[in-house]
Amino acid sequence: MNDRNYALFGLLGPLAALLFIGVSILLSPWFSWGNNALSDLGHSVNSDVAPLFNFGLLLSGFFTILYALTSFRKHAKYTSYFLMLTGLALQLVATFNEVYKPLHFQVSVLFFLTICFVSVSYIIEKRSVLAVAALIVGLVSWIMYGLEIISVGIAVPETVSAMATSIWVVRSALKIYFNKSTT
Repeated sequence: MNDRNYALFGLLGPLAALLFIGVSILLSPWFSWGNNALSDLGHSVNSDVAPLFNFGLLLSGFFTILYALTSFRKHAKYTSYFLMLTGLALQLVATFNEVYKPLHFQVSVLFFLTICFVSVSYIIEKRSVLAVAALIVGLVSWIMYGLEIISVGIAVPETVSAMATSIWVVRSALKIYFNKSTT
C-alpha cells in the first residue's frame, strides 16, 4: 500500500470510534449525557453493548496506530509518536474497562492526556491553527465540567475533547490522501 492509502487509516480511526460509540448509545436507552461516562457503555458486566463498544475502541486505536506508523509519520514525525501512544491508550481503555475500576480510571486519564499532548506536538511541529482550536475546545470542556460550570455527565467533555482532536487528525489524513501540504 502507498502513503495515500495508508492515510485512510487516519479517517477510519475516528470514524470507527464514532460509529461504534453512536450505535452503543442508540442501543442503550439507560445512557444519559447528563449522568454517564462513555465508558459506562463498555462495562463488561453491567452493559449489554460492552462487546460492541469495546471492540469499537480497540479497532479505532488499531487504525490510529497504523496511521501514526505509516503516512502520518512522514508528515509529522514527532507527533506520530504521540498519536501512536494515543491509539494505544484508547485500546487500553477498552481492554481495562470499568470492571477494572482503578486501572480503568488511570488508562482513561492517560488517553485524555495523550490527546492533549498529541495536539500540542502537532501545534509545535506543524504550526496548526486547527490543533490549537482543538486543544482549547477540549481543555475548556474539561475545565467547565471540573468547575461544575456545566451540569453534565463526564461523557460530554470526553466526547468534546476527543472529537475536537479527531477533526485535525481527519484533516491531516485528507491532506495526505489528496497530497497537499498540511497545517
